[in-house]
Amino acid sequence: MIHVENLRKEFKKVNKEPGLKGSFKALFKPDYEIVTAVDGISFDVPKGEILGFIGPNGAGKSTVIKMLTGILTPTSGECIINDRNPTKNRKQYVKEIGVVFGQRTQLWWDLPLRETYAVLKEIYEIEESEYKKRMAFLNEVLELDGFISSPVRTLSLGQRMRADIAASMLHNPKVLFLDEPTIGLDVVVKDNIRKAIGKINAEDQTTVILTTHDLADIELLSKRIVMIDKGKNVFDGKISELKSKYGQMRELVFVLEKTEDLKKLDYKAHFKFRDDDLHVENDGVFVKARFNSSIAPVADMLSYTLSKITVKDISVKDADIEEIIRRLYKQEVDVNE
Repeated sequence: MIHVENLRKEFKKVNKEPGLKGSFKALFKPDYEIVTAVDGISFDVPKGEILGFIGPNGAGKSTVIKMLTGILTPTSGECIINDRNPTKNRKQYVKEIGVVFGQRTQLWWDLPLRETYAVLKEIYEIEESEYKKRMAFLNEVLELDGFISSPVRTLSLGQRMRADIAASMLHNPKVLFLDEPTIGLDVVVKDNIRKAIGKINAEDQTTVILTTHDLADIELLSKRIVMIDKGKNVFDGKISELKSKYGQMRELVFVLEKTEDLKKLDYKAHFKFRDDDLHVENDGVFVKARFNSSIAPVADMLSYTLSKITVKDISVKDADIEEIIRRLYKQEVDVNE
């Protein structure tokens, strides 16, 4: 469904010297610098897959999404989605994709939501019977009935996000691009949005590319992620593979019987942890120790802890994906340096 090969995007940046002289020089004799925002990104997405597309701020995610949606033209490389080139076949292509940007809306601010959808129906040239069928499905999945007669400007953030997803799905697109669809939403609304995305994907076999900083979105919706940093591929594979390769971190959580007992523990000296392999947080009673289990196995950490102190409760958690990604990025930086 989606084929991206050696995608590259360069921008011209004007280097301006300070002051009025610098302004005149930049105007009449500009000094250009080529900035590479995306540097040889490649990946494929089969029909019906939800792909998590992630990276730190400035990694090039938004630039890639803008090229995939046809907003930007690549400097070089190939991008084919549903057998179409997003920039060369733009008129036909936009009828086959849906796009949701979490911080922007495609809805008309002063129109009731129902009328907004009626306008979009005409824009996408959707037949009346298909439109009614589609609206019934979207009402069921996204629960629009409670606010479909309200002007867009009166909607809460969660309602507007559901309305935006419905607008992007009205014409039954083959591919859906979701950029931060749960940003700023509370836990309950986030959960509802995730369920809706999952149901739309399952019912229509819609291919989804999901970019987000909320890694719970990725874990709950995607089995595979593509990670980029500094415009380049860092990882492409299943979340389970990522955890297996970089998920040596574990979290030991316990409640102290006596607050002074904490002084008896010296994990760093006992196991010879490096700084990045151990992080301990405590409030005097409740303690969290994140540690690299390839240096100190879980059984050894538990044995050492219980031999030194008395605890009321103790548990061990697997590494969360956020910690794994942080370590992966750090490894990439160390390698590049």
